[in-house]
Amino acid sequence: MKASIIGLDIAKSVFQAHGADASGKCVFKRKLGRSEVSAFFAELERCEVVLEACGSAHYWARVISSAGHDVKLVSPDRSDLL
Repeated sequence: MKASIIGLDIAKSVFQAHGADASGKCVFKRKLGRSEVSAFFAELERCEVVLEACGSAHYWARVISSAGHDVKLVSPDRSDLL
């Protein structure tokens, strides 16, 4: 499962990860509990991860970037950039 970009929807307890390859084709969709996020991203090859900026997004950006990924936070009112 080689994703070049991952969109991560963060929530209170269950997160949704959607990975796409360089052509935009979906390569996986996963539900992740809070305790699974760090291990999930540690196992993946380096890629770009996009999160909607919110209260806990900076924390998760630090966790994911420490696993070697490039993390981008997108403003909720600029979701047209995706």
